[in-house]
Amino acid sequence: MYAIVDIETTGSQPDGNGITEIAIVLHNGTEIEGRYETLINPGYPIPPYVVHLTGITNDMVAAAPAFEDVAENIYRLLNNRIFIAHNVNFDFSFVKYHLRCAGFDWTPKKTMHA
Repeated sequence: MYAIVDIETTGSQPDGNGITEIAIVLHNGTEIEGRYETLINPGYPIPPYVVHLTGITNDMVAAAPAFEDVAENIYRLLNNRIFIAHNVNFDFSFVKYHLRCAGFDWTPKKTMHA
């Protein structure tokens, strides 16, 4: 029913920036049904201010999969669920953009969790 999502990124706009971490908690309205979390290699250096903000370093993502390598699994976890995030428009825009770049057309319902 719900996918509660949190991401970390290399910048503020999906175009030209990458996701460095994604966490997804699947919830049916009563209990947690599953969890998924992974670091993601954005394919280029993480800016120093982002390293300071998130604590995610270039060394941490060096051996992590590229988004394209985990996109199918992320799509499967999110598809047909309501997308929930603290900063829903930010997280949603990045996930939607990067899924589209990986070949997945994803158009969920979304809501903000305070």
